[in-house]
Amino acid sequence: MQPNTLLDALLDEAGISHAGLAARVNQVGGARGVPLRYEHTAVARWLKGQRPRGQVPDLICEVLAGRLQRPVTLDDIGLGVPGRPSQPRGSTLSGFVERATALWRSDEQQRAHVIGAAAVTGTPAVMPVWEWENPPEDVDVSRGGRYRVSMDDIDMLRAARSHYEQMYRKAGGVPMRSRVVGFLNAEAAPLLRGSYPDQTGRQLHRATGGLVAIAGICAYDSDAHGLAQRYFHQALRLAKASGDQGLGAYVIALLVNQSLFMREHRQAVAFAEAALRTAGRQITPALASDLYAMQAKAYAHLGDGSSALSCIRRAEAAAERILRGREPDETGYVQPGLVNVQVAEALLSLGDLSAAREHAAAAVDNPAHDRGRVHRLAMLSHIELRQGNADRAVVTAVEMARRAMGMESQRLRDRLRAVREHLVRTGGAGTSEAAELIDGALRVPL
Repeated sequence: MQPNTLLDALLDEAGISHAGLAARVNQVGGARGVPLRYEHTAVARWLKGQRPRGQVPDLICEVLAGRLQRPVTLDDIGLGVPGRPSQPRGSTLSGFVERATALWRSDEQQRAHVIGAAAVTGTPAVMPVWEWENPPEDVDVSRGGRYRVSMDDIDMLRAARSHYEQMYRKAGGVPMRSRVVGFLNAEAAPLLRGSYPDQTGRQLHRATGGLVAIAGICAYDSDAHGLAQRYFHQALRLAKASGDQGLGAYVIALLVNQSLFMREHRQAVAFAEAALRTAGRQITPALASDLYAMQAKAYAHLGDGSSALSCIRRAEAAAERILRGREPDETGYVQPGLVNVQVAEALLSLGDLSAAREHAAAAVDNPAHDRGRVHRLAMLSHIELRQGNADRAVVTAVEMARRAMGMESQRLRDRLRAVREHLVRTGGAGTSEAAELIDGALRVPL
């Protein structure tokens, strides 16, 4: 059950409260001879994704149409039913834009039913990837609107994506999500509703897709996994509209990473295969290396050592082909040493501590942005503790904690807590100092 952001957006536009909608629906129903006794709590359930019974969806349309002075359909309020004539309209690119921008608005307004939504699993999780892989393609993405979109507008979106990515790496996703989403609402949404020919539209959808992916990363880093998933699915649809399969493969890599976190290991393998298969030659060496490395982690967790080692070899081979300056901006996260730390995690799951430490140490020896370095140090410290080398692990943990100071990231907090708990259980010289530093980093409010 997904939050109904379309209905939420129309209620806000109409200036009707939850209680006000319930009262008006009761009134219209009574005029039709249908006695109803809805209250604001029922509207809250509808906004969380519950479908009203019987004629109520049509009554809601009637209430909103009267208030807004324009026709309102079931698709407009997010209550279209598969098989009805109105359903295809909502599945168009234009309909997607309206649903996407409604989500951005609800997120910016901190709607609890949107932020707290659980991630979907099974078919609803797989369908966006299947739709990206398969026809139909968008033959023409041109659109007519009041504002004519220019290349300067698209360059602005690209610059914003780069800016917010760098800020996320320094400060974490918790403080950055509201800024990214605010920008999407203020700048990207009007452009998507603007006027542009097909070629400009494809570049616009690509630039917006990259920015929406950053919003998803920030939501993921804030533990809002259902919201993050919806942003990733949006970015994938925007990638399809752009015609850039490489961008789509990058977005799927984000879904693979989330699947690993959610312990959906078979899904992670399948998603990575879809990206590698569908994007083909549009997959850059950096992205291929990350996809293969994440596949290796998934196979290792599934206990398939042979497949994990095969993926490790492919990841390492792809990493050797990376040419800096020839990669798109989105794959800049695949910095030297990233594959090493991914491989270290896979080898750790397979029980090869010696090889895992070798890769983790190589990852730490390579330069990385602040956030990446904290993750690498956390992995190295964890492996050193598993090897029984508590003294070395303490030194690594101290550096990790110092670098994590000031970052607001739920994923980093998870790493810090795990290292602290392992250190305390193991004991040894310097443990108290390392634990105190980690506690200091954890005191940053989220």
